[in-house]
Amino acid sequence: MAKPTTETIHLPDFPVTIVRKLAGNFIHDEISLKEMVANTDKGLILYFYPKDNTPGCTTQATEFTSHLHDFDELGYDIIGVSRDSVESHEKFIDKYDLQIPLISDADEKLCQYFDVIKEKNMYGKVTLGLVRSAFVFNKNSELTHAQRNLRAKDYTSRLLTILAP
Repeated sequence: MAKPTTETIHLPDFPVTIVRKLAGNFIHDEISLKEMVANTDKGLILYFYPKDNTPGCTTQATEFTSHLHDFDELGYDIIGVSRDSVESHEKFIDKYDLQIPLISDADEKLCQYFDVIKEKNMYGKVTLGLVRSAFVFNKNSELTHAQRNLRAKDYTSRLLTILAP
């Protein structure tokens, strides 16, 4: 079981583009995460993933969708974040019938804020890439858990265990 984090990250107050599907139509909201949590009685699970439509990222997004009710019962909203475009997110949501909203962070502002862009070594080539991470904020916008460099498969089950009362 993960221990509470010692990191001190606050929800940012700059606007982000949230893509979601409601009643068959895509909605693009421009809102700050700080404002969003302040206007609800829920906490927020913000998870960062490298790329739409890749195996690990698809597994993680579909698992979050299938456990959406469980997280809702625990008092959390879930939002995925990647550097993909709004259009890519729309296709990803459609293809896998995702019920979670996604943030398009093409300018990497949110990724930089959470410090999830790191050097990666792929087949001997060093590149900058997004490190799969998750941050859990309670309904008072306080960071309670942070996990970096996590495994996608079964992550939602592990997180549910961590958050269970």
